[in-house]
Amino acid sequence: MSNNQTQYSWSSSKVIDDIEFDEKDAELFKKLIGSGEPEDEAEGASMIPGNIFTGEIVEVTKDFVVVDVGLKSEGLIPASEFDPSEIQLGEKIEVFLDQTEGSDGQIVLSREKARRQRQWQHILQNCVEGSIVRGKVTRKVKGGLMVDMGMEAFLPGSQIDNKRIKNIDEFIGGEYDFVILKINEERKNIVVSRRELLEKERISKKAELLETINEGDLRIGVVKNITDFGVFLDLDGVDGLLHITDMTWKRIKHPSEMVQVGDEVEVTILNVDRDKGRVALGLKQKENNPWEEIEERFPIGTHVKGKIVSLVPYGAFIEIEPGIEGLIHVSEMSWVKNVTDPAEVVQKGDEVEAIVLSIQKEEGRISLGIKQLEKNPWEDVEAKYTQGKVVKAQVRSLTNYGAFVELEPGIDGLIHISDMSWTKKISHPSEVFQKGDEVEAVVISVDRESQKITLSVKQLADNPWENIDKVLPVGSEVKAKVTKTTAFGAYVELENGMDGLIHVTELSDKPFNKVEDVVNIGDEVTARVIEVDPEHKKISLSIKSQLAGVDDDEIVVAKKKKASKKKTDE
Repeated sequence: MSNNQTQYSWSSSKVIDDIEFDEKDAELFKKLIGSGEPEDEAEGASMIPGNIFTGEIVEVTKDFVVVDVGLKSEGLIPASEFDPSEIQLGEKIEVFLDQTEGSDGQIVLSREKARRQRQWQHILQNCVEGSIVRGKVTRKVKGGLMVDMGMEAFLPGSQIDNKRIKNIDEFIGGEYDFVILKINEERKNIVVSRRELLEKERISKKAELLETINEGDLRIGVVKNITDFGVFLDLDGVDGLLHITDMTWKRIKHPSEMVQVGDEVEVTILNVDRDKGRVALGLKQKENNPWEEIEERFPIGTHVKGKIVSLVPYGAFIEIEPGIEGLIHVSEMSWVKNVTDPAEVVQKGDEVEAIVLSIQKEEGRISLGIKQLEKNPWEDVEAKYTQGKVVKAQVRSLTNYGAFVELEPGIDGLIHISDMSWTKKISHPSEVFQKGDEVEAVVISVDRESQKITLSVKQLADNPWENIDKVLPVGSEVKAKVTKTTAFGAYVELENGMDGLIHVTELSDKPFNKVEDVVNIGDEVTARVIEVDPEHKKISLSIKSQLAGVDDDEIVVAKKKKASKKKTDE
């Protein structure tokens, strides 16, 4: 017979053909068949499935143990249910009556079920919910683990540990103490917890530790969690926070640069809040503070050398000695370039020289500069670019309000849109200049502190508005070219380059619907000057007056009437 799940069937006269027996087993089964006589009343009264009997081992084969329990026949129990030390002829053992008659006609016994029944009885008599028992984790099931404590109990996954579990399989085979959460007599099952005991132990240790721990103590902690702002350590029952600012005198971006989960770290107790159960920890405090005499070691103006350890959008950090880092802001990297990315000037790992600009000891900050190693080209800019000087420069960039030109490396000047022409109304610098153009301009002003130089192109020529009355007297005829048409009139360019406006009422003495019915862009026209306004830089023209042959006096009178009416209205 191969194992304890093999089925046997026989009658009083025959053993079924599909099972092979050795001689010893054949004799055994003959004994078990019995005489077939009816059982007596006493025996019948005791043969209730579920009862436990004391029996005697009367025979042992390779796969079975034969037990005599004083009933109609002897019982056959698989040897796998026994501890080898128990299998001795004549040994008294307890067995569980599983069936009064199996498929083969003999009683069915179980040593294992007897053990479990006794254990269940023991638990009911000696344990209650909350009792602590010892057990061995045997296997994994849906939702948790099974625990052997003489009988099987269920350990839910949420009750295995008081911390996050990466692999539940690591508990299989381990022996632990458990607390009984639930006993269900009807279903004969038990639910246990390991977490409850661990929590109680943790609370007990925490209370004890909080009573004995003091500021300044050194303690060993195990890293249990890492966040952006710091590290949580388990100090044998108490959680402590090691903030990122207390990890090192150096500058780090994330705590994981120094520790990993599971690491053991010796830390200094910085603060204990016994009421809230919080402990603040420090790691850098175990070392001397390198910032203590920083001002004496690195006075302002000192030249320092170091390695670029990190780049950030606003600058570069340079380590000038272990634990001491200084910041080179982008504004301190170049006199001649508007640096927006530190990578334009330095790279991580570069060895650089810099000058100490300022120290904030309490904040642990040092400001450094590298442009100060070179001469500031703006120092003598006022002497080089005096007011009224004519300069040549190249257009470097255009904006809505003007054009920036490069006078020399690091020195830019601005030609404002209002300084590009005396006579034309410029809407955008691109109407006059293109990037890369070589231009000539006049220096208007220099502000060394703000590093600004203002230039003008129009001031290369005289202001034509100063003697406009002599150049374009009212009533004079002029030739012009239409440059733009609007709903209220047409703009024209005069022969001297100045702009004028022919109002819609001065276009024609004949009826028309729109300006384009009279003139179009590009048309050459002859018009008469009817008004000149030097203050607002306006010239008003009329085609209608020119065609009608109105003389100068009439225009002057009309102009005076118009001015008088305007004054009255005001």
